Amino acid sequence: MKSPNAGLRFAAVAAAFLMLAACSSTDSTEGANTSPSSSSTIAPGTQEDLVANVGDRVFFDTDKSSLSDEARATLQRQAAWMELYPNLTFTLEGHADERGTREYNLALGGRRANAAKDYLVSLGVDAGRLNTVSYGKERPVCLESNENCWAQNRRAVTVVASGAAS
Repeated sequence: MKSPNAGLRFAAVAAAFLMLAACSSTDSTEGANTSPSSSSTIAPGTQEDLVANVGDRVFFDTDKSSLSDEARATLQRQAAWMELYPNLTFTLEGHADERGTREYNLALGGRRANAAKDYLVSLGVDAGRLNTVSYGKERPVCLESNENCWAQNRRAVTVVASGAAS
């Protein structure tokens, strides 16, 4: 004769098994880039590591230096990565598109670099590890005169400045 609780025990064991199976059946590509330097050819703590595993740049709207939600998400990943490499220092480069005067764009690039720096500091990165520089419109990544190109040039780029693993 079966115990009155046998059915309940079976149901509990079956539910536990199904939950365990669901947890272990994740896609093999999920989380592929969650560890620093997921590629064996990229040295940890280098600019290449930052670019490949985190992202080194954030983008801005025309004539703006405020951070979008997407920019904040990238900077949050950068802050977590920076925490893994406390010996590194960084330069935050501010850039602008070709429109506007040289002086205006240098000031705008400075505001963009400082916006990125200030957000990283708010996330716990030591301000002493972060320097800023503005290149204004002097270092474009795209040279065409159209909105798609200008959008690529309105950016702040995080660069590993010193202490990188060799």
